[in-house]
Amino acid sequence: MKTKAVIENGFKKTGIGLIPEDWEVVNVDKYIQFERGTEPGSENYNKDKKGVRFLRVVDISGSRDDKTYTTSKKLKLCKKKDILITFDGSPGIVKQGLEGAYSSGIRKVVIINKDLFSDYVYYVLQTIYVQKTIEKYTTGVTIKHSSKAILHIKIPFFSIQEQQKIAFVLLKIQQAIEQQDRIIETTRELKKSLMNKLFTEGLHGEEQKETEIGLMPKSWDVERVAEVYNFKKKHNKFDIKQHKKIPFIPMEYISEQQRIVDKYDLKEKISSGTFVLKGDLIVAKITPSFENGKQGIVDNIPFEFVYATTEVWPIHNREGESNINFLHYYLKKPDIRNEIAGKMEGSTGRQRVPKNVLENLKIPFPRYAEQVEISGIFISLDAKISQAESKKQSLQALFRTMLNQLMTGKVRVKDFDFEVN
Repeated sequence: MKTKAVIENGFKKTGIGLIPEDWEVVNVDKYIQFERGTEPGSENYNKDKKGVRFLRVVDISGSRDDKTYTTSKKLKLCKKKDILITFDGSPGIVKQGLEGAYSSGIRKVVIINKDLFSDYVYYVLQTIYVQKTIEKYTTGVTIKHSSKAILHIKIPFFSIQEQQKIAFVLLKIQQAIEQQDRIIETTRELKKSLMNKLFTEGLHGEEQKETEIGLMPKSWDVERVAEVYNFKKKHNKFDIKQHKKIPFIPMEYISEQQRIVDKYDLKEKISSGTFVLKGDLIVAKITPSFENGKQGIVDNIPFEFVYATTEVWPIHNREGESNINFLHYYLKKPDIRNEIAGKMEGSTGRQRVPKNVLENLKIPFPRYAEQVEISGIFISLDAKISQAESKKQSLQALFRTMLNQLMTGKVRVKDFDFEVN
């Protein structure tokens, strides 16, 4: 016997929570088929673009950038418009826009009911109630499996016109997010290109000269880092005992992307640490933090000094001679990073950059004013990236809010008069 739902304020209680009284809840497997992919075997994989692209769970999650191809004939294929969802490895990831063959950990969504709009399905599979159902029926620790969840997934069902309007609103927010992604990617590519150009050509179109570290403008010099920057030790004028709490920067507060390090903890006692002056560049010395690009300039803090993890080297500029931002960006160049990483010492997994490697690193060194100009260009590019990332985060928060509000009927768009295309 089917129990009639109790309706209050136009909403009724269901297995997925409160929904509008004119909506229904349906089992997804009655409206959708989930076509499982195949496993051609690793012996049929290649990186040479032979055959078709083979999509793995890591391609859906975006956790790896390398692409795999296969020449196998026993394949399940998908097009860019198809909706894919993972049920193994990292269950519950929903993706569109990929084309090729797909693995057994991935299912292609095939809609078998004409009253279900494809774009609506793409978004409803990302809702909290669907994701929680997948999580509930997930088994395994090392490799997770959640195909049993399919029989238990429920979604709200209502007119296709309202489905289209909900999908349209969410699509517009998603497109705005993708626009910020394009700005971030384009600006990062420009920054990468300028790093190669400005550190060899400078800004003023000077004739170049050949040096032991490559081409550079004639007016520039080749200098060892230690000849133009200071490697700091604790300054005598700072007495820790006068401070009730000491600012401390652990490794996790040092970003791989951000130029400024301004996050810290306040500790009553520090048993070990590296003394750092405000304005110092701190460079991670231990693997894999160094290879990952962990470094930054300590600034925007209400202290003249801090202590940081012992796994960093602090470097200070010389006033009017060397600019700390110039060195920061030069050390971010991938070829320089690789050169230094090749000189790390220690046992596997605990290798470190020796101090003398940084001290003896030879760098191109222009006049101070040009150092400031060059670093200023990179600072402005970083500011553009940060602005786009901030907008993206706001849009992602808006997307999550609207996804929840629209898919539970707390916000209704059925009566809004706008064109869906």
